[in-house]
Amino acid sequence: MIAYNENQSDKNYTRVNELDLFRFLASLAVVFHHFSLDGFAADSMTIMPYPLLASVSKYGYLGVELFFMISGFVILMTASSGSLKKFTISRLVRLYPAFWVCCTITFAITLAIGAPEYSATLQQYLINMTMLSEFFDVPPVDGVYWSLFVELRFYALVAILLIFGRIQQAEFFIVFWLITAIMLEIFPNYWLRYFFIVDYAVFFSAGTTCFLIWAKELTRIRGVVIAVTWCYAIYLMTDEVHQVEILIRNDLNPYVIAAVVSTFFAIMLLVSFKRTSILGHSNWIWVGALTYPLYLIHQNIGFMIYNATYTMFSPYILFWGLVVGILMLSHAIHILVEKSLARTMRSNLYKLANNLENLTRRITTNQKH
Repeated sequence: MIAYNENQSDKNYTRVNELDLFRFLASLAVVFHHFSLDGFAADSMTIMPYPLLASVSKYGYLGVELFFMISGFVILMTASSGSLKKFTISRLVRLYPAFWVCCTITFAITLAIGAPEYSATLQQYLINMTMLSEFFDVPPVDGVYWSLFVELRFYALVAILLIFGRIQQAEFFIVFWLITAIMLEIFPNYWLRYFFIVDYAVFFSAGTTCFLIWAKELTRIRGVVIAVTWCYAIYLMTDEVHQVEILIRNDLNPYVIAAVVSTFFAIMLLVSFKRTSILGHSNWIWVGALTYPLYLIHQNIGFMIYNATYTMFSPYILFWGLVVGILMLSHAIHILVEKSLARTMRSNLYKLANNLENLTRRITTNQKH
């Protein structure tokens, strides 16, 4: 799930406003997919179906792939200054405050109304608060956190380039990453697949390449990467159709999936060629700001409210009331938590980082003498 809130990078890259709109639409697609179909069909996480939207929203799970493409674009933009310190602090400030609040709210509601379908322990909650529960083999408090773990691994790969001062050679590593991912599809190795995020590398690679086109120009190698990632993405997403159909207990059309994925590539290329200026002139920050808390807070809480109130309201009132309520809660989290804590947290992290740098410098100087 992409998390981006910087207005300007050190290379004077201006904010790409339309990406906020696309992120929000992708997030809504995921929300509609979960609320209208997935919660009822997949493992019976809710008792309420909403078939009115199911024929369309069954493809909403693909919104996550658009998230990853936008993340590739934005994260390379954020890292392009070459500063590991600034990159790390920007990610910490953007990710953790909203996550802490969303995780806490989800945990509290799970204890209050989740039983018997949903449960969580204090130990599970505390480990989840580190955002590293996957690496401790601890179940997430909310199932949507899986995409955060994917994002964190992508951030780690970018951080490695920053550590070795190779972010300006990112294009070489994008090509290497893409080739490696394809080879690991043919000759699988669990740990290498995990490290190189093979299942989603194609979308991150496409997004980062779109940023290079946007920031510089279209070159032959970038055109080849886009073409390969487009074909590879369609192959991956249509190849898994049968597994998704079993999960959501609905038929999916591979041609529709291919068309949706192709639309994602078309959108990102239009952004790369600066052909979305009509949308970019509008300020979409306010909807982009909802995306991260909306994604974090909607799934399990929505399912639990469904289960607790299904017999009390019309499904139509419950469905749309829940969507509006989750949007309002997301806005409140952004205003009361993200905006209020970001500046203080950023300032304190910079002070801590500078103090550690000074301490390291003094220790190094003393060792030399």
